[in-house]
Amino acid sequence: MGATAGVAAVGGIAASAQASGETASDSSSSDGLVFDPDGYTEITTTLTDTDGTAHDVTYHFWKAITYVSKPVDEKYQSLIVSVPVEIDGKAVDASNAPIVLSNVIAGYVESSVAAATGIGGAAGTGAPPTGGGGPSASPSASASATASPAPPSGGGAAAMPQMALLAGYVVVEPGARGRTTTNSAGEYYGTAPAAIVDLKAAVRYLRANKGRIPGNTDRIVSAGVSAGGALSSLLGASGDSPLYDELLKEIGAADASDAIFATGAWCPITDLEHADGAYEWNWGTNVTQSTGKVVDQTVSKDLQSQFAEYQAKLRLRGLKGSGFGTLTARNYDDYLVTQYLEPSATTYLAALSDSDRETYLAKNTFITWKNGKATFAWDDFRNHVGTRKKTAPAFDAFDLSAGENNEFGAGTTKARHFTAYGAKNDTTGLTTKRVASDIPAKLDLMNPMYHLVEKANPKRSKHWWIRLGTNDTDTSHVISANLAAAATGLGDDVNHLYYWDQGHGANIDLPDFVAWIAKVTGYKGAKK
Repeated sequence: MGATAGVAAVGGIAASAQASGETASDSSSSDGLVFDPDGYTEITTTLTDTDGTAHDVTYHFWKAITYVSKPVDEKYQSLIVSVPVEIDGKAVDASNAPIVLSNVIAGYVESSVAAATGIGGAAGTGAPPTGGGGPSASPSASASATASPAPPSGGGAAAMPQMALLAGYVVVEPGARGRTTTNSAGEYYGTAPAAIVDLKAAVRYLRANKGRIPGNTDRIVSAGVSAGGALSSLLGASGDSPLYDELLKEIGAADASDAIFATGAWCPITDLEHADGAYEWNWGTNVTQSTGKVVDQTVSKDLQSQFAEYQAKLRLRGLKGSGFGTLTARNYDDYLVTQYLEPSATTYLAALSDSDRETYLAKNTFITWKNGKATFAWDDFRNHVGTRKKTAPAFDAFDLSAGENNEFGAGTTKARHFTAYGAKNDTTGLTTKRVASDIPAKLDLMNPMYHLVEKANPKRSKHWWIRLGTNDTDTSHVISANLAAAATGLGDDVNHLYYWDQGHGANIDLPDFVAWIAKVTGYKGAKK
């Protein structure tokens, strides 16, 4: 997490736009939590897809709508809606289209749509991840039509709303509270579990307005990157869980379902209470970027032992056809190599020209290329990745400096330990070296694995799209693989792969995700 968990997207697309002159009343003035179908501005704009092709698009845009009746902070607890009506001169009927819930939550930090003037206007204050592109100007009803179209930079969350709109889908961008905000009394009001409660409330708002809001409210697909990917996973895993009922009631969420149909998660920073052990198992002997040295190996080995114990308790099995039974700390390296890493390298190398492949293999001699397949050893792969990003512990820092420590802050206390190991080894001078009594319940509220393994949730999302870059050292490769294994073990449809040589926040197959949405939702396109 830290400075690179998530992607900040103010706009996120290259566009030129002008209002059509038709503006209905602002939907935020509607009584209660009733969506105003006529409360939009019609915007005509030019959007470019990931291939750089420009498209003329007209869409209806609803400015920030508060999605709860008793908001803690309307700046964050609001959403925007974009609905396509014409693409390249062809009318679009999105009345029954899938709804893509696209969040830009970064590092568990707050995000807002309060100032948005068009699609892609959700603004997160967390920094973009490594490999993610910076945002470009958002379409605005008052903008001049002089900007030249350009493809979205790097794909990822910044391009998500644009690509979904171009596919004819309804796009909803929710804001949410985050870990860094304080009120006048200095109290942190956006720490765990505020962000997931807000996203659930946004879904409930959409479901409560079935028939009023365009799109199919029974086909909501959540999408997010890093911390946003973690929250997307949690949203999918915890649909309609009663654990959140009182929290949702406190903020005046709509009386409706918060279950979603499908989940899109890129490099999810999740399973936080076990993330330190998984990280050390994965990257324990890799040199740390900031110090140029390996971390304290006593700490690393302690955490690796904790991971081994946790992984054994999960009793997860390798995906069908992998040839692996129960996944343990002893066989997970081989599992990752054969199930994800070698196929990822194979796909990458196969797409290169013969000369480019020869050049790449000459520089990366740890790979054996034979009969159109890449093979290599786990340790050689880790050496190929090189330095690790984080110190040890990576998430529950002894000095309470990690963003995740802030995520579990409470009241006027900015940061707290959330693991027994972190608390026991605290270096900040705390009088007690125990985890606070409220932490275990908050961990359950924040961890999708709780809802997939400990308490298998029947209302979870049944369709999962999970992606990770092979060079991503913001978390362990085990985190997304466990998520995929848990969902698969419950009989869910899981589409999980790794991007070769890509870092944190990478999304190099966004068009495939958009096509996957149509496939899993059964959407046949506009009938107009």
